Amino acid sequence: MNSSKKGTNVEFINEKKVIILTARVHPGETVASFKIHGLINFLISNDPQAMLLRDKFIFHVIPMLNPDGVINGNYRTSLSGQDLNRCWGNPSQKIHPTIWHAKRLIKTMGYT
Repeated sequence: MNSSKKGTNVEFINEKKVIILTARVHPGETVASFKIHGLINFLISNDPQAMLLRDKFIFHVIPMLNPDGVINGNYRTSLSGQDLNRCWGNPSQKIHPTIWHAKRLIKTMGYT
């Protein structure tokens, strides 16, 4: 596909704004799982507002930023005992991998 032609899929995608949605950075935020699930169900539905949103935006959804903390029953920290909400400034790829990758995605999309 030639991305230089007007009306191509690549051009159309590049014109859309990106929305990044995340949830569950603290394992104790149980309600966030229900909220993000409802949001995903809405976004993929045939509701006219959802279809309009899909036409205008690209959504990247990260439904759980702290799966190891959730699995181990922690309330606020990851398996390594880190509060992932406090490491966004300088996340470690080894200690805070989900935050590191989420931040990388945000930077890739052109946001800092």
